[in-house]
Amino acid sequence: MGSSRTLFAVVAILALLTGCHAQSNKASFLRAVHAINDRDLASLDDLIAIDYVRHSQATPDVQVRSLDEFKRFLRDDFAAIPDSLMTIDLLVAEGDLLAFWGTYAGTQTGQMGPLPPSGRRMVLDFSGVHRFENGEIAETWIVWDNLSAMTQLGFFPPPSREGN
Repeated sequence: MGSSRTLFAVVAILALLTGCHAQSNKASFLRAVHAINDRDLASLDDLIAIDYVRHSQATPDVQVRSLDEFKRFLRDDFAAIPDSLMTIDLLVAEGDLLAFWGTYAGTQTGQMGPLPPSGRRMVLDFSGVHRFENGEIAETWIVWDNLSAMTQLGFFPPPSREGN
């Protein structure tokens, strides 16, 4: 009987620690979102790993393999969409993984990659998963609908060519 009580106690403690770990990851992620929305990139130094990696099929030509590259990516985004704001609607955390769903909104008044400023506002849903390591965001997989973005910004459908 003693060994089953010990096993139950160990399982209960592990469940409690996992829950605390998940809550800590949620709090860290929300602090990172707040820092990005406030354009306080220095605060990311304590929240994102120095060797951070970002994966996104939506931006296959954009490589982010470090905290510095992530900050450069954010600065480029801020230049293209200065009023951008992320809102987080759902967080689910388990172990070292945190899944999120949110909204990104802003007005494209600057150059965005090859696209000239449109002056139009877009509102996009986005989702992804972060992997935490030693309390920091170490890796991200993120997705959103580029066709919706291009349509809202006026780049899709592309203008028709006369004479074709």
